[in-house]
Amino acid sequence: MKPIRPLAHRVPLVAATAVCALALAACGSNNSGSHSGDGSPAKPAASPSARVPSGGHNAADVAFAKGMIPHHRQAVEMADLAATRASSPQVKEFADKIKKAQAPEIRTLSGWLSAWHEPVPAEMPGMDHSAHSSMPGMKGMEEMAALGKKSGKDFDRSFLEMMVGHHRGAVKMAGTEQDKGAFGRAKTLAADIIRTQSAEIARMNELLGKG
Repeated sequence: MKPIRPLAHRVPLVAATAVCALALAACGSNNSGSHSGDGSPAKPAASPSARVPSGGHNAADVAFAKGMIPHHRQAVEMADLAATRASSPQVKEFADKIKKAQAPEIRTLSGWLSAWHEPVPAEMPGMDHSAHSSMPGMKGMEEMAALGKKSGKDFDRSFLEMMVGHHRGAVKMAGTEQDKGAFGRAKTLAADIIRTQSAEIARMNELLGKG
């Protein structure tokens, strides 16, 4: 019969076994790269590029942005003239509204072109927009110069008449974008232009006594 080991000799052996078991468990839990807390494989973190929307665009979107930038710039120039030359408070208020709406849109359109690696139309010196005179509603340099020489009620009427035609051109360009464009945000902007500028055309015609 084998002698029984004293208890004092068995305690260190049990303690060592427990330490090894804890170490093995710790090693298993540290492998968080491949398993989640419930034992299932952990999902890898999404990369920044995976969270960026694609937002494809086409040639019509580019043409819309390149055309609407100089178109808006001319409207802002006309609105700037109204600040010192218009006599009607309604015309001055209307011109200020146009400037506040279209100046931010110019920045938005320019940002899209830069993101698409397309050139942003250069600003023309003075009121010379001859390079874009073929666009719907754009006014020639002579018309702009003549408007700049007017004041009072004469300016008010000329400004409203010119801006009505200018707005109609913008609505036409926006309609083309809605029909042929692919970039969602550009099509949304086009819809906004059609809605707001159509309402402004009606208001300007009222001021002209044509409503």
